[in-house]
This record gives sequence, structure tokens and C-alpha cells, in this order.
Amino acid sequence: MEQREKIVSFLNSYLDIKNTKDSSNNGLQCEGTENVKKIVFGVSISLSLIEKAIKEKADMIIVHHGLLWGRSNIFKGPFKQKLKSLFENNINLLAYHLPLDKHIKIGNNAQIMAYFEAKQIKPFGSYDGQTIGFKGIFSKPKPLYEIIKTISDKLHSKILCLEFGPKKIKTLGVISGGAQSMFNQAIDEKLDLYITGEISEFVQEMARENNINFISAGHYNSEKTGIWALEKLIKSKFKVETKFIDIPNPI
Repeated sequence: MEQREKIVSFLNSYLDIKNTKDSSNNGLQCEGTENVKKIVFGVSISLSLIEKAIKEKADMIIVHHGLLWGRSNIFKGPFKQKLKSLFENNINLLAYHLPLDKHIKIGNNAQIMAYFEAKQIKPFGSYDGQTIGFKGIFSKPKPLYEIIKTISDKLHSKILCLEFGPKKIKTLGVISGGAQSMFNQAIDEKLDLYITGEISEFVQEMARENNINFISAGHYNSEKTGIWALEKLIKSKFKVETKFIDIPNPI
């Protein structure tokens, strides 16, 4: 058993939330019990995740996509039900958005980049004045089909790849989630491959016209990696039981 504030303080510091500009209200979003025995981890807060956490008798839920996004909400409908379920069951809710995307060790993008053993890894991808992704170089060009298989196997995700660039990849950039709007930055860097979560209609012709490969792994699936790593970290630092709960989402 651990104290809630000890866990919250550690995560807020480790993920450096005070120095991250974000639309998400990172950190504790809903206060529950002071003492924590079991923590459930998930990508996005939902009624389904909360219901499963209740069945698991969890004292805390930690997610990437939380409830509070820097704006006021009317407490009605599903939003009201989520809060009601959390309060009635005395469950703490913590959320870490961009801090978990950009972290150099356990972040979504760092974790995905680590799958490929690329070299010369550097920050990449400017979003709202801060860099949230990474780019790297392969010492020996890697076949595109191998990268596709690796992502599919690791993330348990159906991959959509627009193969308009080199078949052997020398350089790649990774920004998880809904970063298709940042594709132009990969083009400007003349990367061979750009990996993100979502895809939009305009992406196909951008990829074709600029001779670059684009991989969409799904917003949800591309952002499981940071939560997985965060669970391992918490389990190693605190005397609590942990469990990742998957609420599958192909988008």
C-alpha cells in the first residue's frame, strides 16, 4: 500500500508536467482514496475502463487521455456518469498527455523508436512550441516490410502503410497519436519514413508527391507504449498491484 500523494508527486516530477504546455490538465484529475493498493492503467478514460477498474477493486486509474482538457464541462450524460462512478468508488484518476508523449525514456515516441534500434536519435516534431517526437538513423538500411511487421507485432495493431518512399529505410521519425498534421515536418527533414497514429485524406498525395513512406498505426495503439512503460516504472517504485486494461480501439 502507498499514499496517493506520494505517487502523484513522483509522477508529476518524473514527467515534468510543470514545464509542459498542454491542453490536458496533467496529474491528479479526480481525488479518491488516500491509500492505494491497486492501480489500473489504460490509454483513454471511458465508462468501460472505469467499470473494469471497479471490478478489479482498483484504488487508482492512470491514463494518457483523461477527463479534463483545460475547459469547463457540464456535468451531464457520460461525463457525469464517469465522475459519479469514480467518486462513488473512491477511485483516483491521473492523466498524463504530452508529458507521456515526449518523455525521453518511457514516452510513447521513445518506446516506439526503441523497437527499431536506430542510432543518432534526436528530438523531432515541433508542437505548440515544444518538441514531442524523435527521429533516428539506421546504420544499415532496414527493409520497410520489417518495420511494418515489427510495429504490427509489438502494438497488436493493423497497420496502414503508404509506400511511396524507399523500400529500404535509412531515416525515420515517430510522433504518436493524431500527428498526421505534422507530416510536413518529416517531409522537410527528408525522412524516408514517418510513423504516427492517425491518418487523414490529404496524407496520401503528400506522401506520393514527396516520395516518403507514411505509417498509420492507430491513435490508440500507438499510445499504448507509454502507458505500458509507465506501469512497469510504477511497479518497480511502489508497493502496489498494477494491471493494464485494454479497451481495443482500431482508430
